Amino acid sequence: MFIGAQVSLYPMTSDFVGVILSGLEALAPYRDQLRIETDDISTLMVGAPGPLFDAIRDLFARAAQQPPQQPAHVTLHATLSRGCPGEPDDPSCRCEILAVAQDQPLAERQAQAQAAVAAAPVLGVAIDVQFSLYVLGAGGHMDEIYGCIDFLKTSGTFLKSKNFCTRLRGDAGAVFETLRQAFLRFGPAQGHVTIDLTCSANSPSAR
Repeated sequence: MFIGAQVSLYPMTSDFVGVILSGLEALAPYRDQLRIETDDISTLMVGAPGPLFDAIRDLFARAAQQPPQQPAHVTLHATLSRGCPGEPDDPSCRCEILAVAQDQPLAERQAQAQAAVAAAPVLGVAIDVQFSLYVLGAGGHMDEIYGCIDFLKTSGTFLKSKNFCTRLRGDAGAVFETLRQAFLRFGPAQGHVTIDLTCSANSPSAR
């Protein structure tokens, strides 16, 4: 199994360099758990989904608090993938949830996902997200997607459905846990599943 993400951060401020560098500093605790490679367009993160989602969450939450006096509007775009047949297996990507998820009925997976979101840490950073889940190369893929949507509507972070995507809103801890559960518990355990994700914080439109 290969699990990873390409992540790009976009601060809407003249001090965008400072905001980006501050966000990248939040990745320090994860560098011994993930392969992290940053270039001028994006940051690649490869590894198990526990630290992977935590790292993206902390990167965005840190950036959303910069500068401390008057945080700037910041957005993040990420493409996440698991099980891509074009990538080699990576032992660092091992995930216990995937090992058992598809042996469980859909209702049980939904209940476990809800419990995980309820137990998520509170970071004190309010964010908005829209994302799309893609279950690739699997028969009955819409059953998994509809099952995921039902979970999202009871997650406590659901805002609304949109064409081609779902809007979430809430504390960064709960929202990113919702995303992690959607990524892991829906779609075949050994199949190719991706998420296209856009996050926003401190938007003047919301004010």
